[in-house]
Amino acid sequence: MKLQGRRLDMRALETAVGNGTKFHVEAPMPLNAVDLAKQLIRFRSINPPGEEKECSEFIARLLTGYGFDVASFEFARDRPTLVARMPGTANGKPLCFTGHIDVVPLGSNEWQFPPFDGIVQDGRLYGRGASDMKAGVAAFVAAACNLIEDGRSFHRGITLVITAGEETGCEGAFHVAREKGLGPAELLIVAEPTSNAALFAHKGSLRVVVTARGRTAHSSMPHEGENAISKVAEWIRRLEGYDFGARHPLLGCATACVTTVRGGENINSVPDCAEFTVDIRTLPDQRHAALVAELGRLFGPEAEIRIVTSFPGFATEPDDPSAAPLLALLRERTGAAAEPAGAPYFTDASALVPAFDGVATLIVGPGEAAQCHKTDEYCLVERIEEAQAIYRDLMLRMCCGRAE
Repeated sequence: MKLQGRRLDMRALETAVGNGTKFHVEAPMPLNAVDLAKQLIRFRSINPPGEEKECSEFIARLLTGYGFDVASFEFARDRPTLVARMPGTANGKPLCFTGHIDVVPLGSNEWQFPPFDGIVQDGRLYGRGASDMKAGVAAFVAAACNLIEDGRSFHRGITLVITAGEETGCEGAFHVAREKGLGPAELLIVAEPTSNAALFAHKGSLRVVVTARGRTAHSSMPHEGENAISKVAEWIRRLEGYDFGARHPLLGCATACVTTVRGGENINSVPDCAEFTVDIRTLPDQRHAALVAELGRLFGPEAEIRIVTSFPGFATEPDDPSAAPLLALLRERTGAAAEPAGAPYFTDASALVPAFDGVATLIVGPGEAAQCHKTDEYCLVERIEEAQAIYRDLMLRMCCGRAE
């Protein structure tokens, strides 16, 4: 569906935004990443329950105005992930950027700065999602649109993947991957908050429920029963002292954290069922199926283990040639080579890296990691401007031939 003109009726836009639908509108305008970040913050895209639709439509309208081909993929009603493409004139794989537009709830503490006003004060942009991660999305969207505005031609294409549902399990990214809506990529930049430093890896997450069965009896005669809570307590003890063995130079070792425990129905009965949940932060080379089998051997045959979620990690070698252009420009800006580092959390890269066939990936974004999910969340304005410049230079080097 093709939509023309500088102004786009919202009803027409809503008709155009459908699962896999593409649409175009011509309405270029100057873009500044800080101003765009303010606008994105003003959309209350809280997840849960998931209210990304209006923010997504705004970005879709903006990108189509600059000539991007935009497809929308809904993993649930009104929960769209956008895949925006600017094709290149050559056959090379495109440069890809990704970021999510959902934000976590506000919490119970009072905010000094209204969380959805996008206020700048003392060099900080305040608002829910300022660091995590609407500033990152604004920076790469503005960088790409500025090059188009400047009349640049692209020999390598650019793909922007703007996801919904990241905060509750990367639903949008996994959905577009399942729908095979991504295509190829030469390099993936995840604009999550790193203060514009480069991260080369992050851990995965394997979340499981472990259940124990027993036999109920009166609590005054515990020998007549079989206490499921006692079994769970013993398994947790074993897990807390367990070494999964594998090590990674950037990520260290896998970790396991027991996060919930449930068991019993009343105070005067031996419990016949109990369960606990575990979040295992895994290394990129660890197979999650093998880890589940390892847990089974650790706990014994009585343990019932159910996988809740399984998100793989990733790691890019520091000398990967696809990452070289970004690392070179970061070195020129700072005067020092990027120190290889990784993160213990996971991102949409868990879904996108396998879908992009193991593409070289770096996490580089303007947000402050320490600000994620906090009351009065903020992002430094200078970081947003710096990120826009970094992304623009990378696009020039990889997609337009040279940086200026």
